[in-house]
Amino acid sequence: MAVQPASVDGAVETRRFADITFDKFRERALDPTLTANEKIGFPKGFREGLTDAILADIRAKLPALGERGRSILDIGIGCAELAQETIRLAGERDHKLVGVDSEEMLALLPDAPQLTKVPGRFPDVRAELAAHAPAGYDAILAYGVLQCVFVEGNVFRFVDEALSLLAPGGFMLVGDLANISKLRRFLASEAGAAYHREYMRTDEPPVLPPFAEPGERMDDAAMLALVTRARNAGYDAWVVPQAAALPFANRREDLLFARP
Repeated sequence: MAVQPASVDGAVETRRFADITFDKFRERALDPTLTANEKIGFPKGFREGLTDAILADIRAKLPALGERGRSILDIGIGCAELAQETIRLAGERDHKLVGVDSEEMLALLPDAPQLTKVPGRFPDVRAELAAHAPAGYDAILAYGVLQCVFVEGNVFRFVDEALSLLAPGGFMLVGDLANISKLRRFLASEAGAAYHREYMRTDEPPVLPPFAEPGERMDDAAMLALVTRARNAGYDAWVVPQAAALPFANRREDLLFARP
């Protein structure tokens, strides 16, 4: 099940981790007072002890991770335990793993023969990534990244450029997406209202964001548009749920793409 709301003070943590951009992640990477999870934008209660469940969900959606000798691209790899476990898995499976992130974030990852670090902001470094896998990548992962792109970039260009790096038969998971429409549906339910009161330490019911909120956050319209755009470009694409064990399963979801 999702993280218990009582384990995190939502009123405090919502303010601490609001308005995260690429440059702010770079600043966080250099802050010695933050844990690895806090550097990538998560309070302790939302990641600690959950890496195995998150990685299991990712592996279920990216079959190449369970195979051997594949080319894997992780966009926004970060520096926390999930990145460490992805690197370990790549070593065990003889994968070639390419990780993209800021120079400051990548410096926090260990050097490993199976890992190639590419500093920079995607898709600005697309040409370099293509050079590392001329035949394309068998799996591409962008986990918890696209909502940041939505704020300061172009999600359509991001997904278009990433899909262009897929090998035939490859899958791309754009995961852990904070979808404001799904959040509203959750908060409108009895379970969501109870979760909100405990998470935010309040007796007040949640204030529901309007369905037609201005385009400052990912919503159903943006996610479904990305699915439609990918399908029109010749890829398979789906909106898929997260496993119930994941910390944000009650209010986030994933986009899964495949190159036939």
